[in-house]
Amino acid sequence: MSEKNRDGKHSAREALREQRAKEEARHRRRRTAIVAGGVVAVLAVAAVISVVVADHDSGGGSSDSSAPVAAPKGAVGKDNLVIPVGAADAPSTLTVWEDFRCPACDAFEKAFTPTIHQLEDSGQVRSEYRLVLLIDGNLGGTGSLNAANAAACAQDAGRFRAYHDVLYDNQPEEQDDKFADKSTLLTLADKVPGLKTAAFTACVNDGTHDNWVKKSNDAFGASGFNSTPTILLNGKSVYGANSNLTPASLTQMVKDANKGKPAGKVTATPAS
Repeated sequence: MSEKNRDGKHSAREALREQRAKEEARHRRRRTAIVAGGVVAVLAVAAVISVVVADHDSGGGSSDSSAPVAAPKGAVGKDNLVIPVGAADAPSTLTVWEDFRCPACDAFEKAFTPTIHQLEDSGQVRSEYRLVLLIDGNLGGTGSLNAANAAACAQDAGRFRAYHDVLYDNQPEEQDDKFADKSTLLTLADKVPGLKTAAFTACVNDGTHDNWVKKSNDAFGASGFNSTPTILLNGKSVYGANSNLTPASLTQMVKDANKGKPAGKVTATPAS
């Protein structure tokens, strides 16, 4: 490997680590503010403090337990909160907790998407996507929610992976809540052949899966994880602020985990 390539890979890893560190610092500041606000609330109105904490702790707003929860087609796992990509019988599972407004998630996707696709398409890994609303909670707005709902609508159409990638390829600046505009999400759907149908458009405009997304966000709040992206390989965290994970090392981890195990049976994934 040339020194230039080594320097490039080192810079990419540093950028990923720095972005993840910023995301975790932002979350810590937010939790500190919540705790401080809770202390004031205890002094002022002790009876309502538990409601205040519950309302803020999950980031982008909790689901309404009385409202219907419409899971997207093919969702799996507890409460059907997981969108699976890849062979159901793949020997390894990559769990990806993500927020479509999260810049650290975007950095992860830009570095790892080709590798993850290769692992999925060769039957080595099944990815399990779990959607989160941290940025809506931290900065306000509805872009995380609306984009996640639109991605779930794309799952209904069998085109989640392609649309997921389009959203990250076109992610706005963190402070620009462009994904709150549903017309933007519908325009981006034009980049995925066959996605923008009347059914998809209605699903996006109606927020069909909003409560499902909020329930997924609730699950993240209860998981013990505190930043996005959170990446698990076979249940073990492999990516963080001090992580040295690279596409090559991820591939090797999967190879080691799958040693002696047959690849899963892969079905065709609609092209983007």
